[in-house]
Amino acid sequence: MVYEQPGSSDEFLNAAYAHFEISYPKFHKMDQLCKLGFLATEILLKGTGHSEKYGETETGLVLSNANSSLDVDLKYAKTIQTGASPALFVYTLPNIVIGEISIRWHFKGENAFFVFKQFDGNFIVKYVNGLFENKLIKNCICGWVDILKEDYRALLFLVETTDSENAMTFTAGNLNQLNQQEHG
Repeated sequence: MVYEQPGSSDEFLNAAYAHFEISYPKFHKMDQLCKLGFLATEILLKGTGHSEKYGETETGLVLSNANSSLDVDLKYAKTIQTGASPALFVYTLPNIVIGEISIRWHFKGENAFFVFKQFDGNFIVKYVNGLFENKLIKNCICGWVDILKEDYRALLFLVETTDSENAMTFTAGNLNQLNQQEHG
């Protein structure tokens, strides 16, 4: 499938939402970071039967980025002069994207959001493996979701404790290699 990238991140995210025929009215109220993470998760889980395989507490979410919630923070700061916008204030924490995904998919498992200068596959693998070793979750959606103005990127992985036919081994080397291929 080839997309012509529309002029702005908002146009792109709305076009992707329409293209994948997602029906979730709250999507249009979300900030850009939440929209990006929401769409990436929808695409990642589409056709996997994820909800049938796992209970609500068995899925973890571990996300990271470089810009935290700066995209919406800048927009919110502009509204302070004329009356702060509660609709924007809600999104001034980066972990809100985890909340939006969790509401949509009914996830109640362990979750965390980390801010790094760049993608860190080593940290993600150590953290997620710790959740698995402590039997806190049976699968995890993890990776990178970042947006600042017109610069946006999502790279998510579904990691499971059970082997799948087409699965890739969950190692820092594999994550970093995929990140390099996608980030080029």
